[in-house]
Amino acid sequence: MKFLILTALAAVALAAPQYGYEAPRGGSFRGGDSSEEIAIIRDDRDHGDDGRYSVNVETANGIKVTDSGAPGAKGAIAASGAFSYTAPDGTPVSLQYVADENGFQPQSNLLPVAPAFPHPIPQFVLDQIAFAAEQDRRGKSVSAPSGSYGAPRS
Repeated sequence: MKFLILTALAAVALAAPQYGYEAPRGGSFRGGDSSEEIAIIRDDRDHGDDGRYSVNVETANGIKVTDSGAPGAKGAIAASGAFSYTAPDGTPVSLQYVADENGFQPQSNLLPVAPAFPHPIPQFVLDQIAFAAEQDRRGKSVSAPSGSYGAPRS
């Protein structure tokens, strides 16, 4: 009996989750095998008792992050900030944002832009609109589909 209890305890101990974690090795965001550590040049953080905060971080490889916020409408935090870095292909990346009761509003020259409105309307759409307007003028309308199936037409 003691053997069964000892075996059960050993099984439970071996099945317990292992919480050890090691950072992945052999890679970086640039796709290389570097494990180079990058120095933090600046790390200024200020957290107020009233919910206000600010963060300014800069690394030796050119990454810059700024973020600040304060309680806004309806108890949510209204934040604004920016980050910048150089992409692996050498492109400078910069983004500024505001996040408040109107949502997250990023601004960057690298974000996609919707086409200007009003954009040109294709001719087939204009033709369909004219056709529908002509039917309305004549008093013709399209009947709604019936709710039952009829016999096949021959």
